[in-house]
Amino acid sequence: MLKLNQINKVFNEATPDEKIALDQINLTLNTGDFMTVIGSNGAGKSTMLNMVSGSLTPDFGEIEIAGKDVTKYPEFKRSQMIGRVFQDPMAGTAPSMTIEENLAMAYSRNKKRILRKAVDKKRREIFRLALEKLNLNLENRLNAKVGMLSGGERQALSLLMATFTQPSILLLDEHTAALDPARAEIITNLTKQLVEKDQLTTLMITHNMQQALDLGNRLIMMDKGQIILEVEAEDKKKLTIPKLMDEFQRIRGEKLTSDKALLSF
Repeated sequence: MLKLNQINKVFNEATPDEKIALDQINLTLNTGDFMTVIGSNGAGKSTMLNMVSGSLTPDFGEIEIAGKDVTKYPEFKRSQMIGRVFQDPMAGTAPSMTIEENLAMAYSRNKKRILRKAVDKKRREIFRLALEKLNLNLENRLNAKVGMLSGGERQALSLLMATFTQPSILLLDEHTAALDPARAEIITNLTKQLVEKDQLTTLMITHNMQQALDLGNRLIMMDKGQIILEVEAEDKKKLTIPKLMDEFQRIRGEKLTSDKALLSF
């Protein structure tokens, strides 16, 4: 479960460059919810994810994860509860380490640290079985350096690492945007598979409106640091891109000619 209560964030306050990044954000994700987030550039989407992860601190407001008030938790402490995949395929893995060494780090994220061999026979088999489900033949390349993998392979590995320990909240920050269409489709399908398998509570930013409609059971639209539209499960099933554009036009009073216009405001 995730709860944001009255979250506010202002950058460069009291200067000519002042920007209200988040304006009184209230949001609740129940256990197992998969919420997609769309909105224009600068709408506050990534700032909201950074608030949840702990890399940014709200000026005021409270953040609750799995029933705990984590508002004052530093990022490293929240990381035990959170899995995150970034837009850049290079950001979620250590390139100089092997596939199994990267998986070992992810596997130990929410476990008590003890002196032991990082990868033993039992763990290696766990890693192999998990990698088999990716259908990328990575289970036969456990000792390959991650830096030698393609962008799509690294993003698939990042996604697996982020979900390995069944985190309380999974954050996906435009995690297919840097991939070509074929690899983006692979990662999209893998996302759906992994989230549904463990019923992971997920918050996903995307600039692909069709992806926002196809994935998840809830959707929000952000603009100028506010949530201007929230769509629940039954209504989301009926949504189309033209309907989303119409709703944005109704709220903003702006005439749009395409979905790309909505995302670039």
